[in-house]
Amino acid sequence: MAPDIGRRLRRGATSGAVVAAAVAALAASQAPEAIQPTTDNSGGDRAVGAGDTAPPSGVGSATGDSPYYTELPPLKTPNKPGKPGTSVNLPVIMGPAEAGIPASVLSAYKRAEQSIRSTDPGCNLPWQLLAGIGKVESGQARGGRVDANGTTTSPILGPALNGVGFANISDTDGGAYDGDKVHDRAVGPMQFIPSTWATWGQDANGDGKKDPNNIYDAAQAAGLYLCANDRNLALRADLDRAILSYNRSTEYLNTVLSWFEYYKRGTHQVPDGTGVLPVDRSDDRRPGGFPSPTAPFLPAPTSPSPTSPAPKPGTQNPKPAEPSKPGTTKPPTVPTKPPTTDPTPPTTPAGKVATLAVAANGKLTATTDSDFAKTPRVAALDASGKPVSKVSVRFEIVGATDTRFAGGKTAVTATTTAAGIASSPALRAGEKTGAFTIRATVVGRSLGAADFAVTVTERQADTLVRVGDDPLSAATGTAFDQQVQVKATDKSALAPGVRVTAQIVTSKTAEGASTEGPTFKSTSSRTATLTTATDGTLTLKAGDLLAGDKKGTYYLKLTAPGGGTLFVELDVTEPDTTPTPEPTGSGTPEATPSPSTSPSPSTSPSSSSAAPTASSSSATPKD
Repeated sequence: MAPDIGRRLRRGATSGAVVAAAVAALAASQAPEAIQPTTDNSGGDRAVGAGDTAPPSGVGSATGDSPYYTELPPLKTPNKPGKPGTSVNLPVIMGPAEAGIPASVLSAYKRAEQSIRSTDPGCNLPWQLLAGIGKVESGQARGGRVDANGTTTSPILGPALNGVGFANISDTDGGAYDGDKVHDRAVGPMQFIPSTWATWGQDANGDGKKDPNNIYDAAQAAGLYLCANDRNLALRADLDRAILSYNRSTEYLNTVLSWFEYYKRGTHQVPDGTGVLPVDRSDDRRPGGFPSPTAPFLPAPTSPSPTSPAPKPGTQNPKPAEPSKPGTTKPPTVPTKPPTTDPTPPTTPAGKVATLAVAANGKLTATTDSDFAKTPRVAALDASGKPVSKVSVRFEIVGATDTRFAGGKTAVTATTTAAGIASSPALRAGEKTGAFTIRATVVGRSLGAADFAVTVTERQADTLVRVGDDPLSAATGTAFDQQVQVKATDKSALAPGVRVTAQIVTSKTAEGASTEGPTFKSTSSRTATLTTATDGTLTLKAGDLLAGDKKGTYYLKLTAPGGGTLFVELDVTEPDTTPTPEPTGSGTPEATPSPSTSPSPSTSPSSSSAAPTASSSSATPKD
């Protein structure tokens, strides 16, 4: 994890493998990383050998190599009825003790799964994975030793990360979580270090605090961390990466997976404080003589028996109590029915809610591609009608729509205020119009939902005005070479993003588009949909309208939602067929007779005999 959850490398020999060299936590400001599994066929962690370079202290392990439990589940799996892959709550007597999970701890795991599946369904987080990690990290919160609110009865702390057998991580929280102002320690049932908790900490039980020692808060944070980097835990590769991001140890991976599969085959609920504590921690056989920090990591609960007080110094052991007479001792009570199926403890804020009601904005309306002016608000009330604070409420968009909450989400979670009110984040309408529902529910409860009716309508313009009044004319077979620009307004304000219907009609009273005349170049038809720009204008450029092949007067009709209508006259004319006269000038052949019809006397010798002269026909006396 990258400011991150209890990730630890095992030190010493376990299962015959030499363990990886120590690495330390990433900076809290970094995002969690996806860690590739090491190639290891020996069943243990990969060693740092010759040629390898160990990561510098403080890089790579969120808990600085703090220890974890290495005990594996029993070979005999739970005898679980039902379909494979499902889990049920069985009475204690119907399953092995190791399959029992304390009630509050089991509730926290299931509640975290339900919450995260509602906000990140693509992660496919199974609660059994949280149970496997919780078993390995803290033995299910030391066998479920938690109070009614889910907080451990005493802190669960790892050893000081002072560089002696572990990473060297200086204090980051001023001792607020781990009580150590010199070095950091892993904290709580899921073993977060303070820098990790600063990034991933949650308030899942609604008490107003993000407490790593609270099983509800810690389980929710662990689930969110495992789902980081868009992981899909239904895929084995992503599942392995998620576990290894918690602890870079292949043996840790194998141990968690063993418990994960064990719990998937069946489990049952046991009373808080009665869970089976595991043994054999990863630091039990550390080389170098480093002491095993058993007491700081998992301090054993001290519950002296009221009937067996400890003997005073210097006195003999007290006399054993005489056995009870036959028939006077009541047999232990064996539960015969499964516990309640509601995973929410009645002492939590969610458990107090009797009604979730619409507080305001039951009907919401917005136009396309715009923000809703208001958002859904609900009130969480108890049985007496009083408000309940710190309740997690899930708001979900239901129906076919592209409207989204802030961040592009379809589901979000909010917490009720002291007045019992929860409001969703901002809503933004998409491009799709129509009606749908926003549903509010209490996280972890099966109470009736509060529904909000939501409608998205088209953006409107009540006025369309042409910019400029130049006549529009084109000959048949050509395109209009003039631009058409229109300004759209709604209540005198510019109207951007309005979808305007454009039609070619034969008159201002015609019904429907014309069957002849001009067409839109973009659609090759006489109908088109145009959208106003951010400044509220709509533009048809020169050449966007084709004149068609029949002359006449037509109209471009523009209609906008909200009532805006405009007619622009289009004049289509016949092409000009008048011939163009050819140019004239001196030396034109038309002024010179053709040689074939007007021969020159100098080139036609017979011309003198072809036409008698005037003297040959005159009456001249003969000599």
